[in-house]
Amino acid sequence: MFERPRSGERAVLVRLGLGEPLRPEDLEEFQQLARSAGATPVATVTGRRERPDPRYFVGSGKAEEIGTVAAAESADVILIDHPLSPSQERNLEKLTGRRVLDRSGLILDIFAQRARSFEGKLQVELAQLKHLSTRLVRGWTHLERQKGGIGLRGPGETQLETDRRLLATRVKSLTRKLARLRQQRDTGRSARASIPVPGVALVGYTNAGKSTLFRGLTGADAYIADKLFATLDPTVRKLALPGGAGIVVADTVGFIRELPHELVAAFQSTLQEARSAQLLLHVIDAADARRDEYTLQVDAVLAEIGAGALPQLLVYNKIDRPGLPPRIERAADGTVTQVWISAALGLGLDLLRQAITERLGLGAVRGWLRLPAAAGALRARLFAQGAVREERSDANGVMRLLVELPPAQMAELEREPLGKLTRLASAPCAAPPRYLESSGSPAPARRGRAVPLISQ
Repeated sequence: MFERPRSGERAVLVRLGLGEPLRPEDLEEFQQLARSAGATPVATVTGRRERPDPRYFVGSGKAEEIGTVAAAESADVILIDHPLSPSQERNLEKLTGRRVLDRSGLILDIFAQRARSFEGKLQVELAQLKHLSTRLVRGWTHLERQKGGIGLRGPGETQLETDRRLLATRVKSLTRKLARLRQQRDTGRSARASIPVPGVALVGYTNAGKSTLFRGLTGADAYIADKLFATLDPTVRKLALPGGAGIVVADTVGFIRELPHELVAAFQSTLQEARSAQLLLHVIDAADARRDEYTLQVDAVLAEIGAGALPQLLVYNKIDRPGLPPRIERAADGTVTQVWISAALGLGLDLLRQAITERLGLGAVRGWLRLPAAAGALRARLFAQGAVREERSDANGVMRLLVELPPAQMAELEREPLGKLTRLASAPCAAPPRYLESSGSPAPARRGRAVPLISQ
């Protein structure tokens, strides 16, 4: 199966600048990847080449240097921060006498450690097998691999073909299982769509603070750690917005530069949570000097999975590190485009909730609802939802309720045959906070989808 670094293994890290000088930020990120996989970096080998070497990727001289450093440091594994071809990986292993893992293999290893759900484990295994299929030959170097006619088929070729068939059979089995799980997840999304609650998905570069923000918004017991890819499995929770509107929030897997295509393909069903959202909260590390570059890389992955056209709200997290205040920024037409927060300290989360409410067009409005005595069930549901602000009744048993609801729910209430709704002249239930005021003309609120009050 897939060879992976064991916890505490001593690792030599290799990073080259291809056609450009080596950037320290890239090397620092690779060191974080190695530590996230459980390896202990003991040495770093860097260099620069105009183009990869066909045999070793790093060149013969650099390959010998890597072998010397690995021997001197008693390293167990060599980690290369570049995608290697199967032949380059085998050549480096033969020259250095140590296991070699490229960037894709390292990320796959981290995913294998982080996956907790049944679906996540299947997705990682499928990606591993696809990655392993091109490297299967290296496990049988002690056997023949001759091909040809009668008398030229050695035992090595027979064993390799057997392994390839077993691997292909397992890939088909995993694909079928994931298809069934994808159908179940789609059924769950369809069920949520039948009670149309707006959906919001957290996306962003890995370690930008998505899970911390998810916990701060929803109170969910999400796993939080200062590691790359700390969480993989998607989590969906409800969130009550100002005015009583309810939405669902999904925490998705983080992105990274040069994300292996096997993982993007394997995690299609997980990333579907982002594709099906009405709004993406793009979480960005405000303290990272390369935040603009990471933002573009996340946008590229979103476009690859079919979510590039979805509306985004940029959420700049970790403002406590550079000492920035929480705030909201708007476009020229008054639309909220950016919110600056600190999820760890809880700074600006109220601004973010208000911004989500505004972007989804879910600001609450008030109106008087006149109900006959026979509409007790509807009255009870409105009280259970916390939508009633005042109640009056007359001698005939007719009830008058002052209700406060999002526009979409209020529109549905207007169609209720048992009652008669009279909206107040002033639509918003309260003046918007000063931080939401804009000197320009306010952007027209997009009408949210109705949440049924009548049907059960």
